[in-house]
Amino acid sequence: MNTKEKAKRTGIVFIALLIIGGLVLMYKGNDALVLATEKKEGILTAEQVKMSFDSVSGRLIKEAVKEGDYVHKGDVIMELDSTDTDLSIAKLKTQIAQMEAQIASTSGTQGINYLKADTSESQNYRGIDQQQAALQSANVTLKNAQLDYNRKASLVEAGAIAQSQLDDAEMTLNVARANVEQQQQLLNKLTAVTNGSGTDSIAQARMAAANMGNDVEALRQQKAALEVQLKELEVAKERLTLRAPEDGKILKVLAKEGEMISPSTPVVLLESSRSYYDIYISEKQAAGLSEGMEITGTTVAGEKKVTGTVRLLTQAPGFADLKQSREKGQSDLSAFQVRIYIDPQDGIIPGMTIGVKDSEFTKR
Repeated sequence: MNTKEKAKRTGIVFIALLIIGGLVLMYKGNDALVLATEKKEGILTAEQVKMSFDSVSGRLIKEAVKEGDYVHKGDVIMELDSTDTDLSIAKLKTQIAQMEAQIASTSGTQGINYLKADTSESQNYRGIDQQQAALQSANVTLKNAQLDYNRKASLVEAGAIAQSQLDDAEMTLNVARANVEQQQQLLNKLTAVTNGSGTDSIAQARMAAANMGNDVEALRQQKAALEVQLKELEVAKERLTLRAPEDGKILKVLAKEGEMISPSTPVVLLESSRSYYDIYISEKQAAGLSEGMEITGTTVAGEKKVTGTVRLLTQAPGFADLKQSREKGQSDLSAFQVRIYIDPQDGIIPGMTIGVKDSEFTKR
């Protein structure tokens, strides 16, 4: 057999293989989605968390982890310089202390003014009692002077006494009347202090003391506003320390000590302990599943049982492939994507292939 015939025969065999392969693909429908539907295997993938500083910026002064480290929830990952924040916190604490001193001073002055008003009121009431007694005594004196004057007037008319005696009695009467008027005026003055009128000095003192309560309340509100600012600064300081949100493995450190870090800029890539794999099933198989169900898979390497929970059940992407499958007359006209989150298990790591047997769907 010469070289020309060998080449011809080889070409015929190659063309025949292409034709046979095309026919197999045409009737079998081995596109990516159909293959995934038949095998029901998926690659175990760990969720990744891009860690960043929340709403704060600054210079990175501490890098507490390196790539490959395993961290627990709450572990310190990085720290930013807190000097400016610490100074602001100290300043606010000083202002709050000053405000507390003002509140204490104003409250003390208010209490003293109330005590002064009470003391003045008590003294005034004692003065009123004394003045009422003095007025009563003056009225008695006036009454006696009036009686003495009337008696001497009668005696003068009878010629029993001299006119000078009547004049003395009249003078005494006038003095007694003047004394009564004077004592009444003093009593009126004392009662005006506590009669509740606009001239009531004790009531005015109490009103002034009560108004100081408004000053105290205003100071308290100012203190409350400062305390809110202090809490905001304390939260900002806490955010200067980046902590692990969950257990996981450090995949990549994106920032180095000394660099300026902007808010919400990823600085660490964390591989979460939450892992999942996706499989594709037929429409008939999907009818027996629902989110929340448990499914047991098997690792391709080692054939270990892996228990997981269905978290997502949705129509699979790749509508063009599905359309081609329909045109080829496939019985499963639609494929569904199932995302299964596994329970943590020793020896099961991201990257492993996990398969699910058909019996997991038929037994439901």
